[in-house]
Amino acid sequence: MSEKFEKIFENDVLSKRERVERILNHQPVDRAALHEQLSYNPEVISFYTGKRFEGFNYTVEDVGKVIRKTVDSCFPPRAPIGIDRVIDEYGFIFQNDNWTSWHVSRPFYDVEGACEYLAKRTKKEYGVKAIFNADRARNNYREYMLGLQKLVGDTVIIDYSIGTGFCSVFDSMGLELFTYFYIDHPDVMTEFMEISTENAVRKVHAVADINLSPVVLIAEDFSTKQGPIFSPKFLSKYHYPYVKRLAEAWKSHGIKVINHSDGNYKKAIPDLIACGVDGFYCLEPNCGMDIVELKKNWPEMVWAGGIDGVELMERGMPEEVKKEVRRHIIETNVLNKGGMLVATSSEVNPPIKPENFKAMVDAVGEIINPDLRRSIT
Repeated sequence: MSEKFEKIFENDVLSKRERVERILNHQPVDRAALHEQLSYNPEVISFYTGKRFEGFNYTVEDVGKVIRKTVDSCFPPRAPIGIDRVIDEYGFIFQNDNWTSWHVSRPFYDVEGACEYLAKRTKKEYGVKAIFNADRARNNYREYMLGLQKLVGDTVIIDYSIGTGFCSVFDSMGLELFTYFYIDHPDVMTEFMEISTENAVRKVHAVADINLSPVVLIAEDFSTKQGPIFSPKFLSKYHYPYVKRLAEAWKSHGIKVINHSDGNYKKAIPDLIACGVDGFYCLEPNCGMDIVELKKNWPEMVWAGGIDGVELMERGMPEEVKKEVRRHIIETNVLNKGGMLVATSSEVNPPIKPENFKAMVDAVGEIINPDLRRSIT
């Protein structure tokens, strides 16, 4: 146990990193661990910093201060992205809205245009492969992670900057056009996934460093509220093999891998487990993803993000939030068996009330493991 560390609660006996590592390894903890993305809610940031903001005029340093006070692990903090309309190198136009953005228009309208666009992206990926410099990638990633660590103190950073590229393809095309595209041009889709994932794996082997963080996130959305968007056959060809390669790369360096998708992906869980991931994040109760049920069905996995971020966190009352947090902690037996991080299912988006976020944090501090406290102290 560390001699000196940053505490969220006065009675903490483990450091944030020790607590998160024990959770990941299914070991007893002094209390449950809190995880969040805290970059998007001005009222929450104002509440914990004591500063008053007009709109989204806070800084990433302000976000870092809130992270240090409230969570054990976090996604990389970011400043508001502004409200500009931007165009990327391929001609996509996006509208920013401080904490989110969306497609305004695409530079193509048909299957052939979509095919040409993805071929351009693949060509660029080939170029990245040709000029890849492992030392430069390692130094850049280390600088990036250490820069974030200065902002968030002892909080564990769960980075998600390296992915297979899968969901970016159908997101860029739109589902209807993408469906026609991959039926007509499966070879173009396969070529992109191969080179994109190869480059991702190459980068992982260059930058992976367990000293920077013991865990990463592979973020590839593929589900709706009703279930996976795509058939098992499609996912077995275009998704799972590439998740497996990326997960194996991280895990070969001793780093745990959490998989992310929105929606109800319950049917895909066995296949994703076969890919070698260690856990899952973003569990939307209103989509049928109850964290207690999931933890009981797959106790060997790590589960995170199960506090309903809409009906409960936006519209509920603090005592209702506390009741749900207590249910998660007690019924998953996280204090004795680890394997669960307390977090919202939606990140702390702007509509979430500060008093409800505070209730979530406070509830975690109210339930401790006295046996672990005695064994350590």
